[in-house]
Amino acid sequence: MNITATIIGQILTFAVLVWFVRQLLWDPMTQMLEERKNKIAEGLAEAEKGRHAKALAEQKAVETLKEAKENASEIVGQAQKRAAEIIEEAKDDAKSEGARLITAAQAEIDQQAHQVREALREQVASITLAASSKILAKEIDANAHQEILANVAKEI
Repeated sequence: MNITATIIGQILTFAVLVWFVRQLLWDPMTQMLEERKNKIAEGLAEAEKGRHAKALAEQKAVETLKEAKENASEIVGQAQKRAAEIIEEAKDDAKSEGARLITAAQAEIDQQAHQVREALREQVASITLAASSKILAKEIDANAHQEILANVAKEI
């Protein structure tokens, strides 16, 4: 065999092999690699979107937490204000109740003082009547002189 014929045969076989690989294997393989490249690029883009969404979610969570803390402090402030109002209302109620009790006690004292004065007037009238009857040495009829005694009691 001739080396040239063998080399030409090998070149032809190699050319057929290259053509065969190019026609049947190369194009599908490059398409498959291109698709894989696109999928990887899409995956990286989605990962970047995910990182961006995560950063936005963390920022929103921080803002929500800050808002919640502000609302909580506002609610606590309102509760303290309402507690102070309730205490002031209770103080005012206690003061008005105390004033009412003082007024009622004063009215009762005035009534009792009036009763004591009336009792004292009656006693003075009785003592005066007794003294008068001893002075005149005769008995004065209390029923007959009731009007006189009433006038004397009013004057006293």
